[in-house]
Amino acid sequence: MAQFDDLKEMSADEVVTHSYVRDIPLPSGGTLALITLDNDRDHTRPSTLGPVTLLEFADVLDAQKERASKGEIKAVAVTGKPYFLAAGADLSKVSDLPSRAVGKKMAQLGHYSLGKLGELGVPSFVFINGLALGGGTEIGLNADYRTIDRTIPGLALPEVFLGIIPGWGGAWLLPNLIGIENALKVVIENPLKNNRMLKGQEAFDLGIADAIFDSANFLEDSILWADGVISGKTKVKRPNVPGKIERAVKWDVAIGIAQKMLESRIGRVAKSPYKALELLKAAKNTDKKTGFAAEDEALGELIAGDQFKASIYAFNLVQKRAKRPAGAPDKAIAKPVTKVGVIGAGLMASQFALLFVRRLQVPVVITDLDQARVDKGVAYIHDEIEALLSKGRISKDERNRLQALVTGTTDKADFADCDWVIEAVFEELGVKQDVFADVEKFISPEAVLATNTSSLSVEQIGAKLAHPERLVGFHFFNPVAVMPLVEVVRTPNTDDATLSTAMVVATKLRKNAVITTDTPGFVVNRILAKVLGEAMHAVDTGTPFEVVDGSVKPFGLPMTPFELLELVGLKVGAHVLDTHHAAFPDRFFDSENLHKLADLGHIFERDSKGKIKGYDKKAVAIVSGGTSPMTGEELRIRIEDGLADEIHRMLEDGVVSAPEDIDLCLILGAGYPFQMGGVTPYLDRVGASERVFGGTFHTPPIRGVE
Repeated sequence: MAQFDDLKEMSADEVVTHSYVRDIPLPSGGTLALITLDNDRDHTRPSTLGPVTLLEFADVLDAQKERASKGEIKAVAVTGKPYFLAAGADLSKVSDLPSRAVGKKMAQLGHYSLGKLGELGVPSFVFINGLALGGGTEIGLNADYRTIDRTIPGLALPEVFLGIIPGWGGAWLLPNLIGIENALKVVIENPLKNNRMLKGQEAFDLGIADAIFDSANFLEDSILWADGVISGKTKVKRPNVPGKIERAVKWDVAIGIAQKMLESRIGRVAKSPYKALELLKAAKNTDKKTGFAAEDEALGELIAGDQFKASIYAFNLVQKRAKRPAGAPDKAIAKPVTKVGVIGAGLMASQFALLFVRRLQVPVVITDLDQARVDKGVAYIHDEIEALLSKGRISKDERNRLQALVTGTTDKADFADCDWVIEAVFEELGVKQDVFADVEKFISPEAVLATNTSSLSVEQIGAKLAHPERLVGFHFFNPVAVMPLVEVVRTPNTDDATLSTAMVVATKLRKNAVITTDTPGFVVNRILAKVLGEAMHAVDTGTPFEVVDGSVKPFGLPMTPFELLELVGLKVGAHVLDTHHAAFPDRFFDSENLHKLADLGHIFERDSKGKIKGYDKKAVAIVSGGTSPMTGEELRIRIEDGLADEIHRMLEDGVVSAPEDIDLCLILGAGYPFQMGGVTPYLDRVGASERVFGGTFHTPPIRGVE
């Protein structure tokens, strides 16, 4: 159509997913027109849906409608190339849209093209044979019927995670197909759980697909099932389609519960989840045309906004930059790791050991000061492995193998054949120096030594080593099994073979590694120390807790500064502030009151379930007495400018290679939201970068369009 010509012109370099048609004779007689979506690339390039792709798809559907009107075909079905139905919209094209008006037109094009599946004059089917994300899932929703391969890697509507909404029918069609509670899970809950996807069986159980088949004969079985539907022999039952009671009673209640959940988990800064919630609520009593028009408006607004641009920036960091870390040496020079030693048997050390044995599948030996601690650590690891078995995540054979690989000792001589030794002992320089100097007597000169320090100088930790070149920082984040970031710290002495080994080990542990120089706090803790130090300084000088918490709401962080302090531990937080104040006394605050709060043990008053009821009166009394309170706006600007200054200094000093590495660390290690793009795009948008150093971290700034 002419109205979409400008979209087509913008997509000259689009990798087009073609719509190939072939006729399939049906056993009952007649013909099914089977459309296969294929971009003519191998399995490393999923099929995506750009403007040219959608227009071709629409043209092909128009041709099938014409054939149906002549009685040439009895039905139309859509499937994908091997392993993929479609991975959704071509995000590179969507993020380049120049205006809100064009963004809205992109939404309208999706509805125009996919909506034709319901206007063919004959039944339409989608055979979900592989990965189906976003627009790929919405292809199926727009059809009359769906089958699904039991073994597909995932089906999802991840849009709210990326700052937009399911805008090609998903927000209206899905709740009217599977009910509001199920739709809320798919559209909002799963994306906010690190983009959780549905397996084939889960999608079928929710009612997204009408039939499920094994992959061996998936296409054949789907065609036979479709023939049964067409001939009337197969009756399709949809028990999750909402009825009058759900629409009258459950619908608004479920929306209300979801809204409270969102407000408690992510606050009100992120726009897309709440916009999706509005659309899902309206789907209760609007027709399809009205629902689709509402999606057009919402998608156009969000595509043009700051948060979508920031989300795409963050998405590219995680999908691309994290897989090609800046400054990483050649993997070929990495040393083999055939046995791991862990110094320490406490909780953190035991979590390390569990992770290493699961991912590397090599012997792991732990040690501590006495046999009782060692035995407790080994028992914890064995129990965690047993729990994996009970959850069905490993087999009995794997349980036995993993448990046999984990041993404990108080004799450092048992570390002699370790290739990788990591410490998790008390965060005190002298202690770490001594444990490494001690274990070095027993291990080979080639073995790598790794420290999990969060703020101490890695170079100083290695001061007593005979071979400081084989020491590297390897800073995990808690909980170790869940958090995806490792800060790999290179000292002036660390050689390339050691650094390469650390990067390869991180990959095998399924972690994303960012290389930093040896500087206080590295990246994540230095940024957090700035925020937490400013928050405590504000309280110390008379600003109420609630004003401080309110001042950082525009950052969109997953929790307030004081919730974060309680989470990491008030004593740990006080130590981090002290460390940074000692290193940079002119820019970082320490806080005597934080030490007093640590002695108290908490800041908040909580109920029996741990939910915050308010600020504890004793905590308020501890920090009372300040005489220079700030307003929330004054403090917000102060924190923004302080962060811009600190990050600018970090980049000038070469702590990491680029602003992208700062943001990657904060997204993966501190929970900074995708929809803010980390911190540097935010600081550019609010003007802090310009105020502080007269420039921006990104040129042009990462922001929306009009």
